[in-house]
Formats: sequence, structure tokens, C-alpha cells
Amino acid sequence: MAPRQTTETPTIFMVEDEEDTTSLLILLLGAYGCKIEHATDGRQAQHMIDTIAPPNLILLDIMLPHLSGLELLPYIRQKAVWHNVPVIMLTADSDEHTVKQALAAGANDYLVKPFHSHTLTARINRFLKPPASHGSL
Repeated sequence: MAPRQTTETPTIFMVEDEEDTTSLLILLLGAYGCKIEHATDGRQAQHMIDTIAPPNLILLDIMLPHLSGLELLPYIRQKAVWHNVPVIMLTADSDEHTVKQALAAGANDYLVKPFHSHTLTARINRFLKPPASHGSL
């Protein structure tokens, strides 16, 4: 899948319930000029998927309250305007079966927590073309 080309600020939809991880991601992505939409549980994420414009990228945790990331992934893929949005699973679940299940359900990448910030930004850069004023993440 080709990276989404844009001259606008890239938007990342982050579905993450852990406050420490959320704070780190907001700091990391915000420093590079990304706009962040954030949901703290699966039900809130599902509502946002129905109401906000599609982002440039989704960071999706698996272990979430109410609906898991694995339950949200098919929901994202069935939405016509969200169908091609790249999804990076960002989760503490390193089970090989879960990785295969997520990739088969439409995830574009899978990164296990804890992660190194350079690894995450390299993977994000596979899918985003940052604004010229910010360079790569």
C-alpha cells in the first residue's frame, strides 16, 4: 500500500487505554507536527470511526476495554472511507497466533510494547509522508 500523500498535517487516530503509552505517543507524534485523535476504549473508538474523518494512520492497541483491537479492525476495514487507512497494531500481546490474526484481519504492521521510539517512527514513516516543514518522524 502506498503512503498517503498530503501537504496537510497528518492525522493519526490512536486507540490506546494506557495513560503512560498515550502520553509518550502524544509527545513523540506531536513533536513532529502530527494531529492526534485519541480513543481510550473500543466503544469510544467505534463511535469515532462513525463520526470523524478518516485519519492518515491508525495506531491500534489490541487489549482494550469494551471492544478489542481485533474486534475493531474488521469494523474499520468494512467502512468504505476508512478501508485503506494503514493500521499499525501497537500492543503488549506478542503471541504469534495473535500477530497472524491481526495481519489476516487487515493490519498493515504489528509492533510489540514496549517499543523503541525509533522503531515506531520508522514504521510510521512507511505509511506517512510528513509535511515538508517537519521532515521524517
